Amino acid sequence: MNKSLFVFFLITAFPFYAQVKVKDTITRRANIGYDQKGNLVSFKPETPPLIPIAGAPKPSYSYLWEMGDGHYSKEAEPKHVYKNKGTYTARLAVTNNYDNGKPPATRPKKVVVNDIEDLNYKDIASIADQNGLSILKNCDPIPEQEMQVVVSYENLENYVTNGKLYLFYNEKQFKNNNFDLQEVRPYAGERTVKENNIVSTDDVDNSNRYLASNETLAFTKRYIETTNETDLDSTLLEAKNMYKEVSILEIDDHNPGESRNVFYTFKTTPEMIKDTSATITMRSIYVPNRSFKNHKIKNLEMEIVTSHDPNKMGSNGSFMNYRFVRYKRVKFKTSFQNNGEGPARKIQLETDIPDMFDKSSLKIESMYPECPICPKGEEATTSCLDIIERETQIFFVFRNIYLPGSNQKNVKEIDSTKGFVKYSMKFNEDFHKIKTKSRTAIIFDKNDPIITNYATTRFTPGLSIGAKAGYTFYPNLDQPRSYFVGFTISPFKTYRYYGQAEFINSVTSYNGATTNTQRIDQSTNGTANLKKITTSIENKNINWEIPLLFRYNISTYFGVGAGFQVNMNVSEEQTQNIKTDVYEGTSDKFLLRTEYSTATTKNASPQLKSGILLDFTAGFARIGPSLGARYVLNFDNNFNCFQLYAIWKF
Repeated sequence: MNKSLFVFFLITAFPFYAQVKVKDTITRRANIGYDQKGNLVSFKPETPPLIPIAGAPKPSYSYLWEMGDGHYSKEAEPKHVYKNKGTYTARLAVTNNYDNGKPPATRPKKVVVNDIEDLNYKDIASIADQNGLSILKNCDPIPEQEMQVVVSYENLENYVTNGKLYLFYNEKQFKNNNFDLQEVRPYAGERTVKENNIVSTDDVDNSNRYLASNETLAFTKRYIETTNETDLDSTLLEAKNMYKEVSILEIDDHNPGESRNVFYTFKTTPEMIKDTSATITMRSIYVPNRSFKNHKIKNLEMEIVTSHDPNKMGSNGSFMNYRFVRYKRVKFKTSFQNNGEGPARKIQLETDIPDMFDKSSLKIESMYPECPICPKGEEATTSCLDIIERETQIFFVFRNIYLPGSNQKNVKEIDSTKGFVKYSMKFNEDFHKIKTKSRTAIIFDKNDPIITNYATTRFTPGLSIGAKAGYTFYPNLDQPRSYFVGFTISPFKTYRYYGQAEFINSVTSYNGATTNTQRIDQSTNGTANLKKITTSIENKNINWEIPLLFRYNISTYFGVGAGFQVNMNVSEEQTQNIKTDVYEGTSDKFLLRTEYSTATTKNASPQLKSGILLDFTAGFARIGPSLGARYVLNFDNNFNCFQLYAIWKF
């Protein structure tokens, strides 16, 4: 191998290898410990030491306990009273926050209850305040790690029901699956069923979709809160069109007011999307009575993370279709957690706002702690969210609130130390198809700021088809005439750099060399006649041209390009026109007659030509009509040419 080529390869390859993250191969384990007195069991985790991250808050563990009888707890050391005798399988999922290692692995543990001494058993807590359906996770997804999802549902009817529970996952907008369902654990006799004909996607109206790679990310309805719906067929059709996979449980003998929990273990795939600002979802649909169409819907939104950091920023604008987003709203969410030893009374979120967004279109979708918007021009004396606009930022300031600290005494529910702001914005009037990045500085009271990850928005390439027609000038050919039509394929309305492929069908004619010859022929009577023969050639070709260009839009109205072109003669016809003047004798003084003849030949074997090209357009460079000029330098010099054309990109 050439030494300079080897050095070039080494230099270009090095950054890619340098960015490969070394996998943590150390397996840490957490054990389930417990003390038991009859049917009262006090659980206590045995966890390995945490590995702090330089510059990050103090690391901590969070927990999801599964008691083995349908109950769960997120306390660090929960106590649980079992109702009946029996053997129960307790499980624990441990999440390491602000920690530099893998989450500790745990093994289930058997709990044997032989005596019922404590009668203070409590049923699963009611979720009537969540409209009878909730869905939660123990952590945000990280590639190749396990996570737990709990779907809770409650019979809010006044009679015993037989229903159905759906959990849809693996959105179709992503090429690869994000999750593998490892196990479903119901505790009230729910049965897993298969439905191969839930819905057909042929008749779905997708006109409301706008954030998409395959145009399937977001529908107009976003089921964040539990909603009541009545058109079950439409709901299932929509979900089937949005997700690849579904888990279905049939429910029997569900008593009025009874709450139940179903536990799902998912393993995130190595191929899952790595965009740490992307939002992915699962959707739960609960049908209380299989005989009716009434149902409830709830979405679980998750942000992709590289470590379990509760302070983060995400967006649903990771894969946007540029054709359809002008009047749509892009949603952002900034999450935070107070890890202090005391409550926070003021939390300030200093968020970057990219230029392409219209700050005046800001809309607060939801927040926690939930409070009203602060009145403008007045000093806040009660709990409220103050919104302050800066040139390139918006400050969201929670004033006069009480957010407990995770290290505060008597704080058992870790979720009570977390908060968020979810907001949406529209695009400016003139926004370009470019990627944006923004992040947030989170300040608790007067502490140092915590900087989140970047939330990115980006557009899918999309396709733009262009119609093209023009005329070609061949300066080295005799009396050329060449017209062409064709089409182009390129990304839709790209801001600066992009690639373009074309297919051109051209019809070209030109004259070949004209030759003059003469000869003396003997006639039958023995006299000599002079013949002057003029031979002219006319060529007619049908060509297919395939140009491949790299283009750059100088502005909205001007663009340049360069590339490579292959030209193939698919039909080549050559016509010889022969004119013969016959003279008496050996001189041209006495013309006897003129004879004409024509001979046509066709070349059946296509001929290939190739060359490089330079291109310039003026008009609407990104979309719409424009005029162009192109010079093609063919490797066969006789066929160097100039092209003038009109093009319209759609």
